[in-house]
Amino acid sequence: MSTPITFTAPSALEYFAALVADDASLSVIEAAAAVAQDEYPQLDIQAVLADIDALGLRLQARIPADAVPLQRLRWLNRFFFGELGFSGNVNDYYDCRNSYLHCVLESRRGIPITLALIYVELATHIGLHASGVSFPGHFLVKVKMPQGEVVIDPFSGQSLSRDELDAMLAPYRGGRGTPGSIDAPLGLLLRSATPREIVVRVLRNLKEIHRGSGDWARFLAVTQRLVIVAPDAWEERRDRGLAQAELGATEAAATDLRAYLDGAPGAADAPAIRARLAELGRRPPPRLH
Repeated sequence: MSTPITFTAPSALEYFAALVADDASLSVIEAAAAVAQDEYPQLDIQAVLADIDALGLRLQARIPADAVPLQRLRWLNRFFFGELGFSGNVNDYYDCRNSYLHCVLESRRGIPITLALIYVELATHIGLHASGVSFPGHFLVKVKMPQGEVVIDPFSGQSLSRDELDAMLAPYRGGRGTPGSIDAPLGLLLRSATPREIVVRVLRNLKEIHRGSGDWARFLAVTQRLVIVAPDAWEERRDRGLAQAELGATEAAATDLRAYLDGAPGAADAPAIRARLAELGRRPPPRLH
């Protein structure tokens, strides 16, 4: 008698790793939705995608086949911001749920990047060429029109002029050579973000929320995903190591911190990380019970 074949379902992290393994097949909406599985392990990602598709079909059914792009954009804005009532969560901006697509679909409240993801999906359903823009400090959407590009703030629904974009950028402009300042031209900053860049930004938003609250377990879960989606970003390996150190996983922490020093030997914080490694080496092993 033949032995029955058994299949083991992938873990949430394995599923995420498969989604982001290849740029050519990376579905940004699916990968972004999957981020919530750390907090909601039983979340049905395909059901979330189906809910977004249903909204797209609902909008598509209302638009005449001969509608020009500008008319389609107006239909989309009325539907998304007006009828459905999507907007920024100004009352609780740093709530983690603003970063979870299924929660944003339910509450109609989110942060710029999650609102933008849903907006772009609906735009695609009705034949518009929309993309996310990883603008400094505030994620935006741009829609390609016959007359040029329209830049939209998904948080407020406002179409932004060049002057308004320059004003948003002003806090990030500094003197030449000033640490952290942005000297790139506006046009370069309005380029379309890649799916991988978008997923990384979603995760980094969550990471900063958990850092601020000192929730190292959730911080670690997010950095696990960041190491997978951005393996060359050595600071994510460092942050995962620091989180593991906080949680008592000394060996894993040391492995990550050594990898960080090997990958970024000239980093400004390298002396501090070496000191942390030395401290971990002096830490007594955990007692067995």
